[in-house]
Amino acid sequence: MPQVVISTGKSDWERSVTSAHGSLAAHLLAVEDAAPVTLAGTSSPGTTPGTPNSTTLHVNKLPSAVTGIFKDSETQAVSILNGSHDTLSTNCDHETVLVFPDYKVVAEVPRSLDGARELWRNSVNPSVSRTGASSGASTVRSWVIPYSCVILICSHRRRDVRCAVVAPKLEHVHTQLEDPTGPPLEDFADEYDKGAEMDRRLQELDDTHLPKRALILKTSHIGGHRYAGNVIIYMPQGAGVWYGRVSTHEVEPIVHTTILGGRILPPLLRGGVNLARPDCKRLNDW
Repeated sequence: MPQVVISTGKSDWERSVTSAHGSLAAHLLAVEDAAPVTLAGTSSPGTTPGTPNSTTLHVNKLPSAVTGIFKDSETQAVSILNGSHDTLSTNCDHETVLVFPDYKVVAEVPRSLDGARELWRNSVNPSVSRTGASSGASTVRSWVIPYSCVILICSHRRRDVRCAVVAPKLEHVHTQLEDPTGPPLEDFADEYDKGAEMDRRLQELDDTHLPKRALILKTSHIGGHRYAGNVIIYMPQGAGVWYGRVSTHEVEPIVHTTILGGRILPPLLRGGVNLARPDCKRLNDW
């Protein structure tokens, strides 16, 4: 399930972020609702959703998620969150969006319906590859997220006060998103070169000779507030782990066991994406 985190510079939001008039979250939901979604495994390579060779369902007709662990291929509805990070753009009407599990930061996204359409077409549409759609006319720019892992902590007080209480206790180190370095992926016209460059940058984040840096952000409602604190951890390898009922006592085991060791803590596990991948014994294996 693709998940996007939109820059707001806040730690609390309207009860429903996708209902906030004029917000990128609301625009993106409108675009998603208008777009048919191709179910995994039903379309041929290169097939455009909505053609006779593909099977499509609208988002509101997707099958319900199975309780517990699920694969991101089992549903292609997009999870839209607001985040505490500031936009990287000098234009206050342009947002910076993190896209998971693709592990990309997409900048210069206009806070408008057209901006949401471009974000969907370039990076969020589940039929688009991890490197993004190819278009010389694209106004957005994307990079690999320049951190060894990203930790999302729900802090949505207006949705449930329990998360607002737990989140500050878990947020020992808060860092704002920094400007990524190097040319944007859109500068690579050849798809092979683009994919190779993205792989190189992702694996560079796992360099054992470099210090590990985590980006820790507060986010809007991610579901199941009775399980507060809710924490989602994403890694450059494409894995994402969702933990629930996390207290300050579990922070150290999460760092050593999951972030550094690449192993899951079953008592905390609520779900995840790409938890099992071919030839990978740990979450941080390539």
